[in-house]
Amino acid sequence: MTAESQRLDSLDVFRGLSIAAMILVSTPGTWTAVYTPLDHALWNGWTLTDLVFPFLLFAMGAAVPFALARRRGTPQRIGRHIVRRAVILFALGLLLNAIEAATPVQWATFRIPGVLQRIALVFLAVAWLTEQASLRTQIAVVAAALMTYWAALTLIPVPGAGAGVLTPEGNLASYIDRALLGRHLLNRYSDPEGLLSTLPAIATAMFGVFAGDWLKERHRPHDSAALFAAGLAATLAGLAWGRLFPINKNLWTSSFALFSGGLAAQTLALCHWLVDVQGWRAWSRPLAAFGRNPLLAYFLSVGFDSLLSRVRVTGDGSLKGMVYRSTFAPALRPCCGAEAASLAYAIVYVMLWGVILGEMYRRRIFVRI
Repeated sequence: MTAESQRLDSLDVFRGLSIAAMILVSTPGTWTAVYTPLDHALWNGWTLTDLVFPFLLFAMGAAVPFALARRRGTPQRIGRHIVRRAVILFALGLLLNAIEAATPVQWATFRIPGVLQRIALVFLAVAWLTEQASLRTQIAVVAAALMTYWAALTLIPVPGAGAGVLTPEGNLASYIDRALLGRHLLNRYSDPEGLLSTLPAIATAMFGVFAGDWLKERHRPHDSAALFAAGLAATLAGLAWGRLFPINKNLWTSSFALFSGGLAAQTLALCHWLVDVQGWRAWSRPLAAFGRNPLLAYFLSVGFDSLLSRVRVTGDGSLKGMVYRSTFAPALRPCCGAEAASLAYAIVYVMLWGVILGEMYRRRIFVRI
């Protein structure tokens, strides 16, 4: 079987949807005017934006069975690939943090965690589990991770706060981040991609592994319905658990992992039914272009946006600000509001990268690590 025949077209589309959405919510015209669904929830609760990162981790997990199958038969090669990929991802994450940091970079407060760093750690754990553990063991590990995280955050007392405190500064995950990483965090109290909260994030990616295994080993029309039903059950379980352990993306609570993983499974099921079962592919090609070069799309788009925000063209204005204020703001703000103008900028930015990635897709240029 060739490498291309082992690909799942719907997974490329789902991953592309996640990457395009991540670029959209990460690059508004101005952060002072953003629609509520396109910004993160302040703490408890969720918005559409809060689903983007778990969808991306779910997609990564779903791709693991396909990616490792292409290298199976050479265990040493697989091991080197897993470690090498994790190290490169972590290093690229640090580089992106440096690009996004204010100049000159203050190493005493330089942020160590980040999106790519979490992906690196999660990939390392998920790939190891997929290669070394049986399905039954994998399920047991996921259940144990979610329950252990719940118990830790609700039962272990935090100095100065007590047990079960889930405020930004009083929760156990933030306390551990401050103790181990000091000031190398996104903000004073915590980091949304911190250390302890990586544990339930691994569970999110493992849900993707289960979905990927299911679709890889079975090729029946009703598989989409089964995956959708499983995702719906997980979503409802997450909502129910959220009554005791609030849905919270910053803490990546166990209820959030279940809830978002379930929604991701339902979305992948819909993509699978439309693309792989029904064969409706024309609409999905722009998303597939993002999905075939996900790391390149994310790193370059977010990094370039940071550079645009740092290049000064006037005394107090950036190049990005000049483009936004001279085009999108005057055209849309008077009639539609500042939020619409800010969103329009983000949409055009995503479309520009779509053109670049679409041309790469047409030329079969795919960047892998």
